[in-house]
Amino acid sequence: MDGDRVILRRMEAGDIDSVCAIEERAFPSPWSRQSFEEEMENDLAIHLVADIEDRIAGYIGAWRVLDEGHITNLAVDTDWRRQGLGRRLLDSMETQLYREGTRRVTLEVRVSNEPALSLYRRQGYRERGVRKRYYQDNEDAYIMWKVMKGETP
Repeated sequence: MDGDRVILRRMEAGDIDSVCAIEERAFPSPWSRQSFEEEMENDLAIHLVADIEDRIAGYIGAWRVLDEGHITNLAVDTDWRRQGLGRRLLDSMETQLYREGTRRVTLEVRVSNEPALSLYRRQGYRERGVRKRYYQDNEDAYIMWKVMKGETP
């Protein structure tokens, strides 16, 4: 993927339709349009999109509370997977969170989602627990944490 064509920026209201379409293709229990609209109004939320030639190719969301961040969702559209876009979105979000005082980041991920687990492990996230039957289909989720560079666990 030509990195010069990718613009990582804050999500705007006009991006929600594209984000919802990616969400529906990526997850068995996707967030609703209303959920994304509410997130745009949430002062604790940050949402970024990967814009490639005016097409939303991926997105990431997070909440920041005190010195902790919580990745709420990350998805890359099918045409752009396995090209480093998820890593770039995650890096960009972590940088943004760190600038705003976040020192630890957490997330939940399906125990069966090997591509996501691989990405998160490569980025320094470690499994610290399991949420039993976390998803609507009763699949478990790993709770993963990352301590930002220069910080102590």
